[in-house]
Amino acid sequence: MSLQNANLKVNVNSEIGELEAVIVHTMGSEVENMTPENAERALYSDILNLSVAKQEFSQLKGVLEKVTNVLEVGDLLTDILKNDKVKVGLIEKVCSCCDDPHLRELLDALDPVKLSSALIEGVPMSRDSLTRFLNEQRFALRPLHNFFFMRDASISLGNQVLVSKMANQVRERESQIMEAIFDYYPQFDTQTISANRRDRHYRNITIEGGDVLIGREDLTLIGIGARTSPQGVDLIVEKLKNQKKKHDILVQELPTGRESFIHLDMVFTFLSQEECMVYEPVVLQPNRFKTIHIEIDNGKVAIHEEKNLLESLAKLKMDLKPIYCGGQDDIWTQEREQWHSGANFFAIGPGKVIGYGRNVKTIEELNNAGYEVIEAEDLIKGLKNINEYTKSVITIAGSELSRGGGGARCMTMPVRRKDLPW
Repeated sequence: MSLQNANLKVNVNSEIGELEAVIVHTMGSEVENMTPENAERALYSDILNLSVAKQEFSQLKGVLEKVTNVLEVGDLLTDILKNDKVKVGLIEKVCSCCDDPHLRELLDALDPVKLSSALIEGVPMSRDSLTRFLNEQRFALRPLHNFFFMRDASISLGNQVLVSKMANQVRERESQIMEAIFDYYPQFDTQTISANRRDRHYRNITIEGGDVLIGREDLTLIGIGARTSPQGVDLIVEKLKNQKKKHDILVQELPTGRESFIHLDMVFTFLSQEECMVYEPVVLQPNRFKTIHIEIDNGKVAIHEEKNLLESLAKLKMDLKPIYCGGQDDIWTQEREQWHSGANFFAIGPGKVIGYGRNVKTIEELNNAGYEVIEAEDLIKGLKNINEYTKSVITIAGSELSRGGGGARCMTMPVRRKDLPW
């Protein structure tokens, strides 16, 4: 869709309201610039084939372009870097943790297009001194291998944006870039709240967008585990206390022993006003992982434990029917499909979602619940019209993308949705 005259003012009060604008990142060389030896340090369990991953990603982007305004993060970054003040400030932040004294000078000499690419794809180590020649690192500025998972570095909360404090330093620059974009790209017209600060009060805070789901304007779901700490939740609680409004936060404890559980949206996502996708062993089995209800009312906070996430939501007048990741018959199938982001769906509107077609049993469950299955290419080519269906699941290829550890929700950062009546 055309961005001309588009309303990009940040507004996200649900996970499922009709999508009006979304940020994505079409991956480049940063995804391939790793080896089996350093893949774990880059937060990957495997290395991806860039050409195949880009083909699969083009399906996701092609679907989004059919229904909403799609913004590339590289283009947004290039635009704000045309402002010298922004350029100098961002370079200063990026170089503050870098050991190469020549990096700042190198980056400063680049034009906005090349600088945008360098900040995302990395800068190779120059070998013009013995110290750098002997340095085992390939890059003076490491590539952002994970940046195509746009969801994590910033979080749209109503008409504000929370800049994340990433759990791993290798992703810190993602937050720095997103903070600069939301601070200086005028069409977003938003206020940023930064968790990415260095003072001692923020020392134990980590919070990432995959763990934060917007239920309603007065209801937020947050996962705690490998990537988001209790202190990260407390940061949001403090901000909401100061607003003197009533707000409920449901906190879901996540397993920490397996990388497919790194975020809440890997085990639970909203599909419609009546339905959600769940990975049953984590979300619904009793006495395994805690569900905690935080009630904020006029500056006062009350905290108590609940039975599970769905019962907690029902008490808050959001009675959702679960649809099961991997089906209900075979725990092995559930585990396999959850591993490949089988619960990670992204809604472009109520009851209209995008996910990986490879998760066959999960897609069957959706189809049995009345969701028309539409292949991405059929929608892109105009062979199917999503407006003809009340409920639909658009399937994208994911044999390579899923090996990166995320799905359609992980790869999208919505900045504007239409409000929903509840």
